[in-house]
Amino acid sequence: MQLSLLDNTPSPEVAQQRIDALRTILEYHNRLYYQLDTPEVSDAEYDTLFRELQELEAAFPDLITPDSPTRRVGSAPLARFAAVTHRIPMLSLENATNETEIGEFDQRLKKLLGLPGDQNVDYICEPKMDGLAVELIYIDGCLTTASTRGDGFTGEDVTGNVRTIRSLPLRLTGRDIPRLLEVRGEVFLSLDAFQRINREKEENGEPSFANPRNAAAGSLRQLDPRISAQRPLSIFCYAPGIVEGTTFRNQRDFFDRIAGWGLPVNPLVHCENGIAGAAAYYRQMMEQRESLPYEIDGTVIKVDSFSMQAELGEKSRSPRWAIACKFPPRQAVTRLNEIILSVGRTGVITPVAQLQPVEVSGVTVSRATLHNWDELTLKDIRVGDTVVVERAGDVIPAIVKVLPEMRNGTEQLLSPPTHCPECGSEIVRIADEVAVRCMGLSCPPQTRQSIIHFVSRNAMDIEGLGERFVEQLLSLGLVHNVADIYYLTPEDFRRFERMGDKLAGNLMTAIEKSRHRDLGRFIFALGIRHVGERTAKALAQAFGSLEHLEQATLEELTSIRDVGLTVAQSVRTFFDNPENIAVIRRMLEAGVTPAIERKRIGGRFTGKSFVFTGSLEHFTREKARQLVENQGGNVIGSVSRKTDFVVAGEDAGSKLTKAHELGITVLSEDAFLALMESET
Repeated sequence: MQLSLLDNTPSPEVAQQRIDALRTILEYHNRLYYQLDTPEVSDAEYDTLFRELQELEAAFPDLITPDSPTRRVGSAPLARFAAVTHRIPMLSLENATNETEIGEFDQRLKKLLGLPGDQNVDYICEPKMDGLAVELIYIDGCLTTASTRGDGFTGEDVTGNVRTIRSLPLRLTGRDIPRLLEVRGEVFLSLDAFQRINREKEENGEPSFANPRNAAAGSLRQLDPRISAQRPLSIFCYAPGIVEGTTFRNQRDFFDRIAGWGLPVNPLVHCENGIAGAAAYYRQMMEQRESLPYEIDGTVIKVDSFSMQAELGEKSRSPRWAIACKFPPRQAVTRLNEIILSVGRTGVITPVAQLQPVEVSGVTVSRATLHNWDELTLKDIRVGDTVVVERAGDVIPAIVKVLPEMRNGTEQLLSPPTHCPECGSEIVRIADEVAVRCMGLSCPPQTRQSIIHFVSRNAMDIEGLGERFVEQLLSLGLVHNVADIYYLTPEDFRRFERMGDKLAGNLMTAIEKSRHRDLGRFIFALGIRHVGERTAKALAQAFGSLEHLEQATLEELTSIRDVGLTVAQSVRTFFDNPENIAVIRRMLEAGVTPAIERKRIGGRFTGKSFVFTGSLEHFTREKARQLVENQGGNVIGSVSRKTDFVVAGEDAGSKLTKAHELGITVLSEDAFLALMESET
């Protein structure tokens, strides 16, 4: 059974049944995908189920629970984090830096326990994740609180952010779930996720994270959980806190039980009988660390038996029964021979160091990222410098520092470029950004992604012209920018491998249809930085034509709701670039005629915001949005002092309550329709 609120609104009883079923199904697929790596459904099928649950919860807000999969998308921003006191302190671990110190740890334990020196102790060995420690509290199987380690005694409440971690169950499943379960874990970012976030930050002109741990910590400690939800955090659980309702025999039993309840456990955890096996595990992890999908900086060795752990006890800041075995640093010293300029897909120009090849952790390194010119200046990096290079989770290593005492006077400073090294366009540096950027629409490194974006479904929607065909168009030299698409012929497509007349004809038909997309889609397709679909639509409705938008001043742009100074400057910079205007003119000459949109400015709801809550009888949510936007208003998702009207249907929940508390005008559906039909 699949329900659609756009067709029929179910009764609360039917909705509850379907919501329960959807939550169970989605959590099942979450675990298959994020923990077991064995998905059974496609992303599209999962998204369909997820959207259905979102629609039902929007219509029945009283049925929303904290453990719903939809809560992972992030809640409203916080003013600050609340403090959480750990009932059992989260202590640090003593460090060992070599196998001799690992052996000394074993001897200390045996002495304290009164064991013979040649008797083996069972040890649990784990990779030491380079992330952020947290404590999770489950009450009756439901995640209720998550907090950072803090100073070991008091941490910060990051429950809303932790709920966005897809691999973490919001409700435990299985048998014998305890009434209370405190469990400690390590939140981290995979290397793929870390690299993707840094690429996005560099493309947006923002400082990049130094390493995955900083990125994980920065993501987890966002006051706005919606930002955390956009970053694919992961977690491995490793130790219990206070537990009520069950007991664990040892660490192995703990891992087996919590994994059965759905909590993620590192699959590389291993039990070794004796310290020699634990030391061998340390060596094995040191060899494997470069091939792991996440950062580790050592291993953790801890006594398996909980009764032995209790007998050994703790010192003031660390337990006696565990030790962190750190790996040697992954650094090397070499010479910086040259600084070259790399142009990213959004035009960000990044300095890259060409190094005298050097081995770092078994890998020969000859390039290192320099991120941006601010970092170049801050570290005083010059061509010819002797530098310290470190591999810290990035594909391209980074320069940690310069050794100025090694300079001989021949080193040279590199000034920021004034023109793009690829296309020669004049570059710009937007205020409050660290990146310099080529804004040319025809710049080769940007061409591929700009074309793929331009033809995509939510942009010009040229059906069939996917990434594979775009690659062929570029390799054959048939297109150099998005305007060239509209000058293609059937003969051009027949040059493709295995391209028949029918498929070539279909592609030409799709291109022809796209010539008359609405103005909002066309603006979005241009790929103007900071301009998403909603902003593109707002610009189209406000200015009514491409010509008016091209001539818009910063003042006119910022007068539009949802368009701030940053967006306005980006729009103005784009249209001030003569190469971009030339590309647009070629499209217009080829018959591209973006449909003119009726201006929103001057509508009866201009500057007014609406919130719709409860189940609507006379129209769908999408229809309501269209009605408001056609009269210049905006539909928003939450009630605040800036809200002008709340339209309440049946079974309206907390939004209606908040509207009454804030004194906001509340309308019934009939009153809303009457307002729409009124003359003023």
